[in-house]
Amino acid sequence: MTKARVVSLSELGSADVIQVIDKELPAPGKGEVQIRQTAIGFNFIDIYQRSGYYPLDLPTGLGHEAVGVVESLGDGVTGLKVGDRVMYMNAGIGAYASARNVAADKLVPVPSNISDEVAAAVFFKAMTAQYLIQKTYKVKAGDIVLVHSAAGGVGQILAGWAKALGAFVVGSVGSQAKVATAKEAGCDAVIDYSMPNWVDEFMKATGGKKANVVYDSVAKTTFMGSLDCVAPFGTLALFGASSGSAPEIQPEILNKKGCLFLTRPSVFPHNATSALLQENAKAVFDAIAKGYVKVKIAATFPLEQAADAHRAAESRKVSGAIVMIP
Repeated sequence: MTKARVVSLSELGSADVIQVIDKELPAPGKGEVQIRQTAIGFNFIDIYQRSGYYPLDLPTGLGHEAVGVVESLGDGVTGLKVGDRVMYMNAGIGAYASARNVAADKLVPVPSNISDEVAAAVFFKAMTAQYLIQKTYKVKAGDIVLVHSAAGGVGQILAGWAKALGAFVVGSVGSQAKVATAKEAGCDAVIDYSMPNWVDEFMKATGGKKANVVYDSVAKTTFMGSLDCVAPFGTLALFGASSGSAPEIQPEILNKKGCLFLTRPSVFPHNATSALLQENAKAVFDAIAKGYVKVKIAATFPLEQAADAHRAAESRKVSGAIVMIP
């Protein structure tokens, strides 16, 4: 048995419900690997799940991604050895831990040129940006791209990656305080979607042209305006709902606004098999190596202070990635 420190929730609610406890970790089972974790990624979905917005069955852990070192192998595991640096982002809830048993087919190797902290800070977010920018709509030079929440974790990556590919990128933010962050991320122009005339401001920024693709993670407050920003035969990719669910529409509206394509993708189906996970992870690590994906670690917290990490994110005091260290 290995002793681990893990985050455990016996109820859902504010950050005060987060408890860090000792747990006895058994030897890895068949097809599993035991990892000594070295860096844990924070994502806003962690808050949604902790608060009950995305309810979890209790008791539960928290967290989706972490980096670590292989400590032992279960029966039937091939392609990995003790000492390998690995990471995951979809091995079930429970990444907030000092050690963990993980299914081997959920792991990817971490390149030697990427630190544990950088990998944990960016992987989940960059894997989201990867499918959006390479699969949902393949961004190319000359495209006009609108990225909502361009100062957020995924938004900054999307903006910088699209700009590196030669697109003209307009970012939207929820307040003037976030404009500088969005510009630094790579946006050619930044608009404030909290203003009633934000669609007009988008059109001014592009010289009257509409977007080949709109990446919308805000939903409720932006969705109808997003439809007005998409060029004929263009794509609206709705991949989040930070302001609440998007309003229901009649499909005919897509015809009237220019034969638009509307999709609601998510990261896990795009990485549903080990082969897909490995392929997409390679694309992400290549993009980091090329400088397409830049990583800004805004804050690090000990795992024991996971509640403080959540409070910092909820208060919007942090602009950039949060990493926890076991």
